[in-house]
Amino acid sequence: MIATPLPPADAGSGRHGDVGYLQWFVFGLFFIFGGITSLNDVLVPKLKELFELSYFQAMLIQTAFFAAYFIVSLPAAALVQKVGYMRGAVVGLLVMMAGCLLFIPAAGAGLFAAFLGALFVLAAGVTLVQVVANPLISMLGEPKTASSRLTFAQAFNSLGTTIFPWVGATLILGSLATVSAADLSGAALTAYRAAESEVITRAYVGIAAALAIVAIVVWFNRNRLVEDKAPTVRFLSAFNLLKRPRFAFGALGIFVYVGAEVAVASVMTSYLMQADTLGLSAQSAGERLALYWGGALVGRFIGASVMRVVATWKVLSTVAMGAIALIVLSIMTTGAVSGIALLCVGLFNAVMFPTIFTLASAGLGSRAAEGSGIICMAIVGGAIVPPLTGYIADVSTLRLALIVPVVCYAIIAVYGRYCAGDGTARAD
Repeated sequence: MIATPLPPADAGSGRHGDVGYLQWFVFGLFFIFGGITSLNDVLVPKLKELFELSYFQAMLIQTAFFAAYFIVSLPAAALVQKVGYMRGAVVGLLVMMAGCLLFIPAAGAGLFAAFLGALFVLAAGVTLVQVVANPLISMLGEPKTASSRLTFAQAFNSLGTTIFPWVGATLILGSLATVSAADLSGAALTAYRAAESEVITRAYVGIAAALAIVAIVVWFNRNRLVEDKAPTVRFLSAFNLLKRPRFAFGALGIFVYVGAEVAVASVMTSYLMQADTLGLSAQSAGERLALYWGGALVGRFIGASVMRVVATWKVLSTVAMGAIALIVLSIMTTGAVSGIALLCVGLFNAVMFPTIFTLASAGLGSRAAEGSGIICMAIVGGAIVPPLTGYIADVSTLRLALIVPVVCYAIIAVYGRYCAGDGTARAD
C-alpha cells in the first residue's frame, strides 16, 4: 500500500535530540496505517454480505477511505506547519483512534452509512500521520542514515499490508462460510447483523488501543525533539504545476495506479470464492490477500536492485505491462491459473508508486514539496476506480470488471514510455 513519499525534513542540521528510540514507534506507525488500509479489502466482502450490497455499493468503503486523502491532505500539511511534526503525529493518532472507536456506534446503529463515516474519520487520521511520518523518521537519528531508516519504515508498511488481511480474514470473515444475511429476515437478521458488527468492532477497538499507546509515547516525548521547522508551502499555488505535461501525466499515473491496486485487492476475496477460479470459502479467500500484498513486499526488494541498473521509465513500463498480462490471463482462464495470476499482480505493483513519483517529480527543484502535495491528493484514485469496477461487475461479471484496472495499467505503461524521451527520465 501507500507510504506517501513527502520530501524529508532537512536532516543536515545535526542531531535532533536523544530520541532515536522513537523511530521504532514510527516504524510501528507505518506498520499500522499500512495494515489498516489493506484491512478495507476484508471489510468489502464482509459488509457486502452483511448489508446485502451490490458490488458498487460495497466499493463505497474504499471511496469513504481514500476520499480523505483528497480532502484532508492540504489541511493536514497546514496543521503540521503550525504545530510541528511531533504534535501533528499525536493529532493524527488521536483522529485515527476516534475513527476506530466510531465503529462502536456504527455497529449499534446497524447502518452501512455509519460504517462509512467511521472509515472516513479513520482515513483522515491516517492521512495526517502519513504527512508527518516520513519527515519525522528522517529526524529521529543521524542524518547520514535517514534514507536507510525511511526505506526500513516503508518495509514495515508493506509488512502491515501483508499481515493485517490474513488476521482480519480469520477474525472477520470466518462466519461467512456458515451464515448469510440473505437467508435471514426480521429479528434474526437484526441479531445477526448486531453479532457480526461486534466482530468488526472488536478488531478496530484493538487497533485503537495500540494507537493510544503510541500516541502517549509520542506526546510525552514531544518536547525532547528539536524539530526543523516545516517548510512553508503555498499549496494552492501548487496546482499550476499541472500545466507541466510530465507532472500532470504523472499525477494521473498515481491516480490510476492507486485506483487499480485497490480495485484488484477489493474484488480479490469475491473473485477467489467463485467456482470457476479457486472456489474458496470467504475466510480462505480473504487470507489469500496476504499473498497479493506479500508480493508487493517482495517486489520492493527486487525493484530496488533492478532500478540500480535499469532506467526508471523502463522499469515502470515493464511492470505495468506485466500487470496487464496477468489480469488478461486471469480473465481468459479458469481454475487455479486464473486465481494465481490475479494474486501475482501484487508483485508488479510494488515499484509503481515510487517510479511514477520519481518521474513526475523530476525537475521540480524547490517546488518538490508542492508537487508531493498534489501527488498525495491524486491518491483519491482509490476512491473512484473501485466503485467503477464494482459497477461494471454489477452490470456484467466480476471477471469482466477487471478490464477497468487493465485500462489503468495501460495508462501507466504509456506514461513510462512518454518519459523515455526526457533527459531526466533516468532518475534512479
